[in-house]
This record gives sequence, C-alpha cells and structure tokens, in this order.
Amino acid sequence: MRLVFAGTPETALPALTALLGSSHEVVAVVTRPDGRSGRGRRLSASPVAELAAEAGVEVLKPAKARDPEFLDRLREIAPDCCPVVAYGALLPREALDIPRHGWVNLHFSLLPAWRGAAPVQRAILHGDDVTGAATFQIEEGLDTGPVYGVLTEPIQPTDTAGDLLGRLAVAGASLLLDTMNGIEAGVLEPRPQPTEGVSHAAKLTPEDGHVDWKNPALHIDRLVRACTPAPGAWTLFRDTRLKLGPVRPRPDAENLAPGELRAGKNEVLVGTATHPVALGDVQPQGKRGMAAADWARGVDLTGDLTGKDALH
Repeated sequence: MRLVFAGTPETALPALTALLGSSHEVVAVVTRPDGRSGRGRRLSASPVAELAAEAGVEVLKPAKARDPEFLDRLREIAPDCCPVVAYGALLPREALDIPRHGWVNLHFSLLPAWRGAAPVQRAILHGDDVTGAATFQIEEGLDTGPVYGVLTEPIQPTDTAGDLLGRLAVAGASLLLDTMNGIEAGVLEPRPQPTEGVSHAAKLTPEDGHVDWKNPALHIDRLVRACTPAPGAWTLFRDTRLKLGPVRPRPDAENLAPGELRAGKNEVLVGTATHPVALGDVQPQGKRGMAAADWARGVDLTGDLTGKDALH
C-alpha cells in the first residue's frame, strides 16, 4: 500500500523504521512543526522528520491538520492508508476521509482502557499489572474507533514510563506492520470497542509531578515512576526544587515523619504516610543528577531533619 505515516516523537521511530523496511511504500510523513528544545532553545525538527529526511521521504509539517494546503497535498499523494503513532494533533473529518483505508493509530493501552494522551503514565500510576498496545481506526471521537489488533505487556515493579513506553514502541511497531499487512490482504476487520471498562488518560503536567510525602509510599513510588522521564517528579528542599528519580520502598526501615530525611552511608530515606522510601538519583536545581547519598553529603544532612530541612 501507499502509506503516509503520521508521528512526531522518538516513540514513533520503531514503527516508522518497520514500515520503511516493509513491502509498503511510505510516500510521505506528517509531523508537528519544528519546535524549540534544549538549553539554547534551538529550533529543531521532530525525530520523525529527521528519520524521514534521512530516508529521502517527503515531510509535511502543517500547523494544523485542517490547513487547506496540507489537505490538498494529501489528496495529491492519494495514500491507501495513514498509520499514526503519537502524532500529537487532532485530525479533522476532511483529512480522515482522504485515504481509502482511513487512518490507523497505534495506541499504547488495551482499549477502551486509558484513552487519551498519557496511557502508559496513567497505567503505572493506577497500579495496573498489565498494559499493552492496540491498533484502531481513527474516528472523530478520542480513541474511540474500532480495533484491529492488540498485544499485552506486563508492567514490572520498577518500570518507569520511559522503560515501558520503550518496550511498547518496539512491540507495537510489529503490531502496526501486521495491521497494515492484514488490511492490504483484506483479512482484517476492525471490531468495535467494548462499552465497559472505559478510562481516560489525561496528560500529566509538571505540577502533577510534585510529590506529597503525606501520601503512602506505594503511591509515591508509582507517581515518580509514572513521571519519569517526563514531566519529571520533584520536591522542595529548603525552598529549592529537587528533581527525583525513581525511589525504592523500604517497608523494613524505621518509620519517619512525612518528608523527614535520614541519611545513611549509602542511602537517603524519606518518610511517607506509611513506611519510608529510599531516594534514587536526585538533581538539584541548576546542577547535574547524582546519587542521593552524594547529594546528602554535599548539603550536610545531619541529625533529625524536620521543619525547613524536610522535603515538601
């Protein structure tokens, strides 16, 4: 089939790579406009745009998918199908109607669970044991279209959102290619999603990553892992933001007050509503990340640290 691939971040690269190496023809890619990133806030193309350019594939960067110039170009290309992975913009009916097999999205959840922008993060935060990926026909509703295929993936106790998303991106690439093959062969028919079990995965904001040490250790562990690497988990120490890597629950440790710090030779414990957690890597504002024990030695954590020296 003639394909136009839509995607933007690094997560979409395994799928694009698989399609580029397949019997299908990736005629063009659609991606978000160049954005500013990094310390210098330099304007740079998306990872998908960079890979497409290296492969000699036409790159389309509409500000909005309803832009007339973009829609006209898509009609000229006349794709058979448009596979999508993390494109990051809504598709209007005018665009959805152009390819004869429609737009097929690879979504990182077991639909109808976790429809929306942050399915992997929400699955970890919710404490799900299993998640997965699904390919489905895009319609105007939010991730409501009929499903072509699914795969499952266990969530490991130490998985961050980055870990889990990385595995799903690779496994999902094969699922998306299989879906394209099945559509071409005429052997796949999408099935409507169940009406029960619907949940929504709103995007996590930087404020969502602020750890409240009055919560149980289990919740804090899940929150930090769900926010790693983005939007990032953090706390305040002496009124300065301290970025947190994944923590380790320590149910065998002596109880501490919520936010209270206790530094040992090789670890730093923080009190929660239940048992303490051990900090992993931390990153003080304006500095590089480091092991929590190294950070603790640098700020002279001694004695019973409550009050202004507690995390909050």
